[in-house]
Amino acid sequence: MIEKVVESTAPTRLDRWLAEAVEGLSRNRAQQLIEQGAVRVNGALGDRKKALVTAGDRIHLTIPDLTATELKPENIPLDILYEDDQLLMVNKPAGMVVHPAPGHSTGTLVHALLFHCGDQLTGVGGVQRPGIVHRLDKNTTGVMVVAKTELALHSLQQQIQAKTARREYLGIINGAPKTAQGTINQPIGRHPKHRKKMAITPIEAGGRAAVTHWQTLERLGNYSLVQFQLETGRTHQIRVHSTYEGHPIVGDPDYGSGKSLGIKLPGQALHAFRLSISHPVTQTLVIGEAPLPERMEKLLSKLRSL
Repeated sequence: MIEKVVESTAPTRLDRWLAEAVEGLSRNRAQQLIEQGAVRVNGALGDRKKALVTAGDRIHLTIPDLTATELKPENIPLDILYEDDQLLMVNKPAGMVVHPAPGHSTGTLVHALLFHCGDQLTGVGGVQRPGIVHRLDKNTTGVMVVAKTELALHSLQQQIQAKTARREYLGIINGAPKTAQGTINQPIGRHPKHRKKMAITPIEAGGRAAVTHWQTLERLGNYSLVQFQLETGRTHQIRVHSTYEGHPIVGDPDYGSGKSLGIKLPGQALHAFRLSISHPVTQTLVIGEAPLPERMEKLLSKLRSL
């Protein structure tokens, strides 16, 4: 159990205060613990949405032990774009979940990595997410980098946090933006009604800063091919920002209509086509590029023929 007393401060949301006061605790994890009844304020159960803490409040936090599921390597083919003794870059296909989660206990990228890398990933980044530096949504395709050592893991995480890693995407959107390029700077947080979705959320209501740069590459009638560059990496960031601008990603089942002009898509027409990082050891530039998946190529061909 962790016990802390709130020092002099203006009234602050409980989850935000916990994330700042407890080392290694993210705000999302703090919210989960509050909802699980693991946090008490002056003896009473905390409330994530309503509780504000002020100077003198006594906080009790109980962090339950993690119960890790034993992960078994699975012989799942990987499209490897680059590999050395520190890291590898893979082209993730649509439909593949990055790491085990409720409803996805097998068949994930992590299971495939454990088979490919053997014992090398043991202990790198935790039991359930070995080597995972960042994620792509289940039906978003493209380049991901995976750390094979602790040194690489920390270096790559720092590059993403410092915004020196360059992450570029291609997406087909509905409509045509009024300008050729721009930046979307809108905070993103958990959707107030649909817990599996995200939404534009004010910072004071729990949103986190999110910045997406974009430029139109090609007009395709009532659609456009757009290149995106992430400055931050919030969950569903490009999809949420695109919908906010009135141009949802084609085929997006959560933030758009889900329609894809007769081309069978498993989800959104969004592809992480290029990732540029500094090598953790040599400091040289490493660029991973993944070609557009066949489904998006077919969609573009159809749009160009209309």
